[in-house]
Amino acid sequence: MAWSTHEIRNQYDALSAYPLLETDLALQEALARAQAGWAMPMLQGFSAELARPETWAWAEEANRHTPELHAFDARGRRVDQVEYHPSWQALMALYRRQGLVSLAFDNDRPGRWAATAAGFYLHGQVEAGTLCPATMTQAAIPVLQKEPALWAEVGPHLLNTRHDPRDVPLAQKAAGWIGMGMTEKQGGSDVRANTTQATPVGAGGRGAEYRLTGHKWFFSVPTSDAHLVVARTPEGGHSCFYVPRWRPDGTRNAVQIQRLKEKVGNRSNASSEVEFQDAFGLMLGDEGRGIPTIIEMATYTRLNCVLGSSAILRQAAVQAIAYTRQRHAFGRALAEQPLMRAVLADLVLESEAALVLAMRLAQAFEAGDTPAQKPWKRLLTPAAKFWVCKRAVELTGEAMEVFGGNGYVDEGPMARLFREAPVNSIWEGSGNVMCLDVMRAVAREPDAAWALLDELGGLAAGEPRLIAALQALGDALREPPEALEGLGRRFAQQLVLVAQAGLLRQHAPAAVSGAFIATRFGDGQWGRVVGALDTRGLDVNALLQRAYPA
Repeated sequence: MAWSTHEIRNQYDALSAYPLLETDLALQEALARAQAGWAMPMLQGFSAELARPETWAWAEEANRHTPELHAFDARGRRVDQVEYHPSWQALMALYRRQGLVSLAFDNDRPGRWAATAAGFYLHGQVEAGTLCPATMTQAAIPVLQKEPALWAEVGPHLLNTRHDPRDVPLAQKAAGWIGMGMTEKQGGSDVRANTTQATPVGAGGRGAEYRLTGHKWFFSVPTSDAHLVVARTPEGGHSCFYVPRWRPDGTRNAVQIQRLKEKVGNRSNASSEVEFQDAFGLMLGDEGRGIPTIIEMATYTRLNCVLGSSAILRQAAVQAIAYTRQRHAFGRALAEQPLMRAVLADLVLESEAALVLAMRLAQAFEAGDTPAQKPWKRLLTPAAKFWVCKRAVELTGEAMEVFGGNGYVDEGPMARLFREAPVNSIWEGSGNVMCLDVMRAVAREPDAAWALLDELGGLAAGEPRLIAALQALGDALREPPEALEGLGRRFAQQLVLVAQAGLLRQHAPAAVSGAFIATRFGDGQWGRVVGALDTRGLDVNALLQRAYPA
């Protein structure tokens, strides 16, 4: 194309509408390891739908046309409705249709957690905001299944695969969505500082009706069919409550939306502030056990934070590779320039390491709380959420820079990836909260921590740099708790890196595992900035070809 003043050349659009699953060898291998081959037809079909230009357009539109709050109707009646763009509803329907919301809990087939994780990971590469309600609904299922009477009422709607966006009582709908309401102004991650009050209607207790009065500072997807909420009872401390959008008598519940948050990213999704004005709620679990109940739910959502950040890392790496293979500067393609190759190698190593760990954690969740798997769930899930989500924030900025000024404008996916990345690091507990969680787990279950280090020693298979790192972790475990807490970030980072290295050594080609170990454990300059690594001994061509086949 020629303008009156110049010819447009050496300009390339960001990658879009390409087959996500078919170009991801590491994901295919992880599914095979987890015996999830039975899920491949579904995942391949989902990948094909995600590859449609219409789906990528939905993602862009849902984030450009953000949700709007309509607190009142034309005559001043309180309605608390949130209007979403049709593209949001289309993406919600697409995800729900795959059965991924309930797949991990509605059957006992081996590989069901890996299949669920893979679907989440694929969707997150195209649009992440719609995964918030999917995550919360999925995590609510095992909590609600412990309440037989309530589960009989709501369970069929959570297992249903047909998205129903109508704002009507759940009993009238095909399928429903569940949200969470924990954070209050004064407490943030310190849920024990919550002041919302729950007053029993009658005798009270498990399964009984309560009236909730108070507020929530972050109330995700406020038009969900119900939320799980932590509130304080008069005698029993903090308890967990099922708070539906509509009361049993068919009237709107007294949950008033004060405003929607203007967020940095995750803009397709509505996050709100609300007030409970004697809102109807049912107690879940035993009185006074609300925080352990909601933390059970958060354990699942933290895994999805790891998967979501892994998806962002994957998409950032693939976008960077595809663009630099086309864009030329100084006489050759950017992907052939030594400095750019160092950046790309760092991106793809981080991406595959995040994926291999996330999929291993998914297998641990499938196995349940067996002695062999519990340390992965209890120690490595919060550690991975800390590290992988932090890395996504940094590396999306680097991937944006690969595109130069074109990456900094909103007419493309790079800016959205960059804005989206921090939410996974903040939501469900910030970095320090995750590290403190790791340290608490170490203090409470030191035998599990030592067993995990022993298992990682087996994965290290005698590699001296990994053995040295494990010895350092063991030395840290011998520190008194007050000293170890201050080392929480160092400990969590090193624990994740050793786990990633061991898993790559076990499952990835030697070019990948060798490069990861050489850079993360043998290069004192690594980590200060992305790409500050020595590529002279690495097979960069093999790394890039595996990450995104040309």
